[in-house]
Amino acid sequence: MYIVIVGGGKVGEYLAQTLLREDHQVVLIEEGNDIAQHLSETLEGQLLTICGDGCEVSIQEDAGVQQADIFVAVTGQDEDNLAACEIATRVFSVQRCVARVNNPKNLRIFRRLGIESISSTALIARLIQEEAMLGSMSVAIAMTNDEVGLIEVTVPRMRNHDNEQGVRAFDIEFEDGIRLVAVSRHDDTEVVGENTYLKPGDQLILAANTDMLVSARNVIRAL
Repeated sequence: MYIVIVGGGKVGEYLAQTLLREDHQVVLIEEGNDIAQHLSETLEGQLLTICGDGCEVSIQEDAGVQQADIFVAVTGQDEDNLAACEIATRVFSVQRCVARVNNPKNLRIFRRLGIESISSTALIARLIQEEAMLGSMSVAIAMTNDEVGLIEVTVPRMRNHDNEQGVRAFDIEFEDGIRLVAVSRHDDTEVVGENTYLKPGDQLILAANTDMLVSARNVIRAL
């Protein structure tokens, strides 16, 4: 996969090392010249290091963000991570952005904007490994000899529906073999009903045949 990382500190370096060992293509954007040079000289693999501000459109364009499978922002500043992810999503239409959140109080802001946000570097690495295997989904549990799975998908900023009003869950058309089961927001979880509306940042649980996991994800990503 083609992965762009903003932030070359300890978290960014560790994440890049992990991904490069898995033979992914990595572009690392770091504003500090000395750090960028250090990373360029020490990291091995399919790596491109760019010295610049990851919150600038021109720098993201130089990094090829428009073709990125995943965009990750892991600087030490939550506002920079938020801005970088918003640019990647709005300007370059990246389907999956993951942000490091340093202050847990900011988690709600990121999720409300439909940006996946976590604080653990190990979890970020695992999310990307799942992307390579399953296509942007976390598998919660597999059942019936791996024939059926429960999957978790985050509602992104929607392009075909009003993001403030949301979209009625029962109006989303799924193929046979896929069912939307529950939605979680603001620490509350509810079983999907007739009056359930989905908005960016909501965490969805879907039940699907294992050979339809990608289809289930794509329906949500296309909202």
